[in-house]
Amino acid sequence: MSRAIVAASLTLGLLAGVPASGFASGIELRGGGFAPRAQSNLFTDDSALYNIDKKDWVGRTGGIEFSMKLVTNLELGFSVDGYGQTLDTHYREYTREDNTEILQTLKLSVVPVGVSLRLVPTSRHARLAPYAAVGGDLIFYRYEEFGDFIDFQSPDFDIVSDSFISEGTAPGFHVAGGLRVHIGPVFAFTGEVRYQWAKADMQDDFRDFEIDLSGPSVTLGMLFRF
Repeated sequence: MSRAIVAASLTLGLLAGVPASGFASGIELRGGGFAPRAQSNLFTDDSALYNIDKKDWVGRTGGIEFSMKLVTNLELGFSVDGYGQTLDTHYREYTREDNTEILQTLKLSVVPVGVSLRLVPTSRHARLAPYAAVGGDLIFYRYEEFGDFIDFQSPDFDIVSDSFISEGTAPGFHVAGGLRVHIGPVFAFTGEVRYQWAKADMQDDFRDFEIDLSGPSVTLGMLFRF
């Protein structure tokens, strides 16, 4: 995920250069869960071949967002989030000659780097502040499979140890709705429901596959204003 780290560093560097004077700015830390929609041939093949279902990809997510006021009730936010899930599995229909399972591990990591416009239709001093947001993302992903695999091209379906990796980026889009509960002028609890859309044609060891990075997330967090 080196490209994701570079992109995140550049984003934070740009944020450091944004003048805070004249703006109501804030930093939000959040965490929760992400449920990949998993509607692409990669996940369909995984569910058919291995002992997993699409729902097994539900995992933890978390991130950080810098936001600043543009005009009354409108904010601009820059965020970096992360998701990861690791599944230990085995073939559905195949075992070794001694009837033991043939084991693999599947791993997916996703890092969205996003920009959001957020409408907050209340005053800055309101205790409860609902909001709606829309934005774009550059989503970095890495998908891996490692363990023991059947060579279906060999006459005897030989079992070999191997690993397969694909990583890349995909443009994305998201919408979100949430609520801020202010505890004093500089601190608030936050809750948000977000849905992101993104798909990518995979490269490296998974050419001819498409990965679906879309899905909903639910997070809770803390907002610090300055």
